[in-house]
Amino acid sequence: MKLLFTCGGTAGHINPAIALARLFQSRHQDCQVLFAGADNGMERTLVPHEGYELRTVHVNTIHRAWKWKDIKHNVMTVLTLPQARRQARAILDEFRPDLVVGTGGYASYPVVKEAARRGIPTAVHESNAVPGLTTKALSKVVDVVMVGFEESRSHYDTPEKVVVTGTPVRGDFFRYTRKETREKLGFADDKPLVLSVWGSLGAEVMNRQMAQCIAQECRDGAPFRHIHGAGRDYHAVVEELRDSGVEKFPEIDVREYIYDMPLVMAAADLVLCRAGASTIAELTAIARPAVLVPSPNVVADHQTKNARVLANAGGAVLLPEGESSGEKLYSLMTKLLGDGAGGRP
Repeated sequence: MKLLFTCGGTAGHINPAIALARLFQSRHQDCQVLFAGADNGMERTLVPHEGYELRTVHVNTIHRAWKWKDIKHNVMTVLTLPQARRQARAILDEFRPDLVVGTGGYASYPVVKEAARRGIPTAVHESNAVPGLTTKALSKVVDVVMVGFEESRSHYDTPEKVVVTGTPVRGDFFRYTRKETREKLGFADDKPLVLSVWGSLGAEVMNRQMAQCIAQECRDGAPFRHIHGAGRDYHAVVEELRDSGVEKFPEIDVREYIYDMPLVMAAADLVLCRAGASTIAELTAIARPAVLVPSPNVVADHQTKNARVLANAGGAVLLPEGESSGEKLYSLMTKLLGDGAGGRP
């Protein structure tokens, strides 16, 4: 059996595909897996890091604004489509998959569409409550549309194709106890651990707030441990902390990217993050309390809809970005950890 997964752009698109690939390989010893992604996406790092081969196509994003620079960008995106189609055909010709699954990101479009044209079984998975452009477009040509939420069904023109599956979570998230994770992370004490990450690429507004929040933690003597994934804003966060007088604090670990997310999230007593559907699925699967600050810059405000599902179930605090600040985040961290978020077995 040969499976081709195509995804990219963010970890929220990539990680569900990795989870599916591992599940298939655990149940079918002869299963061969190949990934296809964009030649400029973070999948170029994440997929090989997980031990899978990646082939790439040249695709650009679509801007939803109407300024001249956005129109020019979109024209260039359209002009690159013939190249992407040729690259997609070459990948399919060489690998000859039995099944092609797209899990989001613009790179999915030319690969899945060409596979469907050839009559290869195809499927797409949409984690979010509201489908993105790629999933919505491909839903018309694939055999099956898999979604994370029952509420998503109404957004598709072919609801008979839609199957509610939830969002796959990698098995690594269930591998360790809290005690084991803390030992692996080298923690000698039992201070609560806060994990903060604002998407796989980071978010400038929230990273500025986290720099202020972490500085306040240090002024208060670092009452808890804190691992922060800053993404592309890493150097700016480190510089702002240095300007605030934070140089070396053993409880504070600021990283550019958190490659061992299953380990760190399993160790965390509280998570501060966006509300992408993959993140919601991971938090729910391992029952971690969270403060969710949905990104306001997404299609149909779907992160707020994602976050509301978890907040309404009592698993998270929903904090709109416009109401968030470094001071507010620190206050919530202190309150929630003081109310017993920590101390798990």
